[in-house]
Amino acid sequence: MAKTLYVGNLPWGTTEADLAEAFRPHGSVISSRIITDKETGRSRGFGFVEVEDADVDNMIAAMNGADFGGRQVVVNEAKPRQGQY
Repeated sequence: MAKTLYVGNLPWGTTEADLAEAFRPHGSVISSRIITDKETGRSRGFGFVEVEDADVDNMIAAMNGADFGGRQVVVNEAKPRQGQY
């Protein structure tokens, strides 16, 4: 089973590969994505990492507050989207 982690306060130039690589030493990364502005294509400074369920606590403990590209990232378990049909 997989869970999704929210990762905030990312540097603007972060790529999906960068994000996955940062989490990989702490567990199994299934996928990663950076959220971008629809009009400009510029990063909005946050993204999501899909990880194995068993690795969630370890990854949050290791990465929440960690330095990533000179910024202190915020990592927590993503909440399901509401209002989606």
